[in-house]
Amino acid sequence: MSWLDKIVPSVGRIQRKERRTSVPDGLWRKCPKCESVLYLPELEKHHNVCPKCDHHLRLTARKRLDWFLDKEGREEIAADLEPVDRLKFRDSKKYKDRLSAAQKATGEKDGLVAMRGTLEGLPVVAVAFEFTFMGGSMGAVVGEKFVRAATQALDEGVPLVCFSASGGARMQEALFSLMQMAKTSAALEKLKQAGVPYISVLTDPVFGGVSASLAMLGDLNIAEPNALIGFAGPRVIEQTVREQLPEGFQRSEFLLEHGAVDMIVHRQQIRERLGGVLRKLTHQPASGPAVVENDEPDLVDAAEQAEPQPEAPEAVETSESEAPTEKGVEADSEETDESPRSGDNR
Repeated sequence: MSWLDKIVPSVGRIQRKERRTSVPDGLWRKCPKCESVLYLPELEKHHNVCPKCDHHLRLTARKRLDWFLDKEGREEIAADLEPVDRLKFRDSKKYKDRLSAAQKATGEKDGLVAMRGTLEGLPVVAVAFEFTFMGGSMGAVVGEKFVRAATQALDEGVPLVCFSASGGARMQEALFSLMQMAKTSAALEKLKQAGVPYISVLTDPVFGGVSASLAMLGDLNIAEPNALIGFAGPRVIEQTVREQLPEGFQRSEFLLEHGAVDMIVHRQQIRERLGGVLRKLTHQPASGPAVVENDEPDLVDAAEQAEPQPEAPEAVETSESEAPTEKGVEADSEETDESPRSGDNR
């Protein structure tokens, strides 16, 4: 074999390697259900719903709110809040290091994003959990952001919508995280007393302290298809009760069948369905911009609407010289009433 034959195959291998490495990372994603390889830009157009099998893949908090709210007039709530390691907690690694790694990986300061905006022209406050930030666990900052969002919804009298995706309370914050269950529940009780709607949308997955508090306290509890929802995981339950759980246990369809959630809504229909529900709850028109009520109602219009309108009399053919007076009309009506009786007498 000549030296040229030894070089040429190696050149071919280098070229093939360059072609393989020239394909950018992050362009493809495998569906966990049907195992189809999906083109990522196409998947994002469907809001992370598999076009092959309709499986709902997880969606980041900011992308979810960016799709859910109208493009104009958004305002983030409590964007400056950051978690603090008060307990100097450490397990296999420091809590401080876990926070830094999660912030770097997600670009978020903590596991909840809250925004004030509009949904089809209707003012709303919306919050969404970021599951990739330490499993969407609820710590002091997550609870505080939720309460501030609920307080703003209460002050403005606009609906609150929450998209939950969490593993529960954040164990690294111990009692500080458990306290958020009572804190968020108290904020939602104020909304309930004031008659402000709260819609809870449960996505995959929702567990632990989040499912035991804010996620299940909605005036309407909605779930995405095939979402895993519960308090403890199915594996923990099986090990505890030592029995095999039924098929589909803790999935949203199972919960709907047993009355734990009110409805299941496809992700593509969330905006339309929630917009219609919130307009009914807030007594807004079915379409178009929201109606802003004036503090001082128009008394003239109110009086005209309250005053009963007299019925129009039937048209009577008369000449201009024989226009009847009020007494004439009464007399005509009396004659009309008596005419059948006179006919009977004949």
